[in-house]
Order: sequence, then structure tokens, then C-alpha cells
Amino acid sequence: MREIVHLQAGQCGNQIGAKFWEVISDEHGIDPTGTYHGDSDLQLERINVYYNEATGNERPSGAGNNWAKGHYTEGAELVDSVLDVVRKEAESCDCLQGFQLTHSLGGGTGAGMGTLLISKIREEYPDRIMNTFSVVPSPKVSDTVVEPYNATLSVHQLVENTDETYCIDNEALYDICFRTLKLTTPTYGDLNHLVSATMSGVTTCLRFPGQLNADLRKLAVNMVPFPRLHFFIPGFAP
Repeated sequence: MREIVHLQAGQCGNQIGAKFWEVISDEHGIDPTGTYHGDSDLQLERINVYYNEATGNERPSGAGNNWAKGHYTEGAELVDSVLDVVRKEAESCDCLQGFQLTHSLGGGTGAGMGTLLISKIREEYPDRIMNTFSVVPSPKVSDTVVEPYNATLSVHQLVENTDETYCIDNEALYDICFRTLKLTTPTYGDLNHLVSATMSGVTTCLRFPGQLNADLRKLAVNMVPFPRLHFFIPGFAP
């Protein structure tokens, strides 16, 4: 069994992560209580890869859209207790394949603490694949004025410390909602649904039997020309 430890940081990361689990559970025929209701043996093929639910670390205050606060003050206080949970999960794996993180680059916690977490995990597990799904801010769809600064500070960390980064663009997601799905007022729930469908597509080859890209490392071998050029733009046709 090749396990992946899944992490979520910040409000955006947690909301996308929650939606991702819903989609995955649906694909494998599992209800919210963890009971299997599917009708295909294929759904049970690699079920344990994704379904060991771990404990989390919750902090209600947040970093107030401030990257430095997430990376150096609030995040730095929390990161050791988060790493304890990560270590516990990693140690219980038969053969750890790598880590995947969902977060946004525009906020404080997802960008600041998310990148801090990545760098700490990289120190401890240098030979494991680090894969992130990063929501990149865009000028047209902006929540806060400091998003470009947070993103700029985060990208440097991602270049150094990740092996594969899927860049998710809110503006493109809104375009899909308007043009293809014909939604007049798309909510974050609609956007998260699209992101989770994309994440599901990326991880399908890990969860079901197949010939191509059977693990994160093979994906990197086929997709990354130089180690620092590992930023992917997922294409999605609904």
C-alpha cells in the first residue's frame, strides 16, 4: 500500500479539502459514516489509501490575511503540534508515498502557515514527494488587497520545497461557471466543486488500478522537465 498524507491549511484549503472528501467518498461508494454502499469491486480496490481519517489541529483566530503572521508568529507557534500529527500519520503508513496539501496563496494561514508546514515536512522527509493544490489569487476576483504580496512570498517557498504544484485559478473557475455551467451567481461552493473534481481527476490513477502514472513520483517524472519548473495548470472539461 502506498499512502499519501493529506493536509489542509487555512479557510480555503479546508473548504476545498472537505469538498474533495465528499467527491472521493461518492466515487468509492462510501457514506459520511464510512459505510460502503457501492456496487462495484473496483471501488474497494485501494480503499485504504484515502480513508484513514486523522485528527486535526484547530485554531479559531487565523492570521488575518497576513503572510508574515501565518509564517513567523501564529503559524510558528502551531507548527510543532501539527508536525506531531503528521509524524504520527507518517509512522503508521506501510510505505509513505508523499504528502498533498490544499491551500490558497492569497490568505495568511494557507499561504503563510501552509508554506511553513511544507518546509518543515521537507526537512523531515526530504525523499518523499510533496504535492500541493494551490489556489492562486487573480486581480479580477479578489477578496483582500494584500493577496499579491502573500502569493509572491509563497511562490518562493513552493519553488524550493514542493515537487508538484497544481495552480488553481479562481478567475478561470468563475469563467467555467458562467460560460459552461450557465450559473448567474456562482458561490464558493460551486468553485470548490470544480476544484474537487479536478483533484479527483489527478488522484484517480492512484486510487484505481491502471497502467499510467500509478504514483506521485511517476507523475513528476513524466511532467517535470526541471526540478524548479513544477507548476502545473490543470485543464478541466466539464
